[in-house]
Amino acid sequence: MVQLKIDKKIMKNTFFLLLFLMTNLCLAQPPSGYYSSATGTGYTLKTQLKNIISNGHTDQGYGALYDAYETSDTDSFYENDNSVLDMYSENPSGDDPYNFQHKVRNCGGSPNNNENSCYNREHIFPQGFFNSQNPMRTDIHHVVPSDYYVNQKRSSFPFGEVSSASWTSNNGSKVGLNTFGSFNGTVFEPIDEFKGDIARMLFYFATRYEDNVTDSSWDDPNASSNNPLNGSNNQVYDQWYIQLLYKWHLEDPISQREIVRNNEAYNFQGNRNPFIDHPEYIAEIWSTVLSAENYFVSEDITIYPNPSAINKISITIPNEINLTKIAMYSIIGRKVYESDYTSLKNKTIKINNLKSGIYLLKIAANNKSFSKKIIIQ
Repeated sequence: MVQLKIDKKIMKNTFFLLLFLMTNLCLAQPPSGYYSSATGTGYTLKTQLKNIISNGHTDQGYGALYDAYETSDTDSFYENDNSVLDMYSENPSGDDPYNFQHKVRNCGGSPNNNENSCYNREHIFPQGFFNSQNPMRTDIHHVVPSDYYVNQKRSSFPFGEVSSASWTSNNGSKVGLNTFGSFNGTVFEPIDEFKGDIARMLFYFATRYEDNVTDSSWDDPNASSNNPLNGSNNQVYDQWYIQLLYKWHLEDPISQREIVRNNEAYNFQGNRNPFIDHPEYIAEIWSTVLSAENYFVSEDITIYPNPSAINKISITIPNEINLTKIAMYSIIGRKVYESDYTSLKNKTIKINNLKSGIYLLKIAANNKSFSKKIIIQ
């Protein structure tokens, strides 16, 4: 069953990638020089990105989102049936339990108390925490179409990981007590296919609105256990939340669907999600929060040469590290290398035939993980 899921996804992503490259190559990257002022590190880099993505951002209004979804959130990736791509009802490995059609979205009156009654707009960062103010309320980079009933079930709970669900949607999204990190309250867990998408939306939100998150008009982070803000403009989220989102970011790399959505969002409101264009920015900004031992193994791991002017790199694992897995992803999230090991010590691994570009290397060892940006020139 797992193999069928992988095969189907690869076939659809491969087909769409070829079509996309042939017809939309000019839209595949941000405009030339868009990130030229992003030269800092840490929270300085985050502020530079905030300035970049605030400039040109035009609030198009709340109602206009539905029209934008016709290009930003259309299913051309799974069933390829032009229905609404809803992360809370999509089944990536088979037929969806139900589908919504664009422009058929009447959620007026009293929608049925179950799934598949209608769809509306879901704020990945709950609008109740910023008192439904604009432009946060209308920002397509974190406002997505979703099943009305599942949206209600998600409520304003933070995202998290659930081992024993109190409620499960038709596509496997869950509500229950969190089992990740220090937070033990109720959370909402989406399916694995979209965890990275949601993480990068929330990192975008923390960057775009870093000047707003401590405003007195927003809910006090200490007033509700559901609020994941930590009360600062720099870190923005509680440490456990950043670590969860970073974990999801690594486990679910950028997909072609996200690239298309980012381009369409840029066409709609004039700004981009920098963490889709440059996923390495996340580790560069929140490195002090992510440097806990659960996320980084030994600095003794050597990667040479980096940057590289050749099409291969060598990774040397010192004797004290038990490597369990190594994987490399392209900038668009395509896996270009992966190996599993039961035990590997004092070993040099060579990855060859790499094309020019930026890669994300992920290494798991000693029950920890390590990520590194690789540049092949």
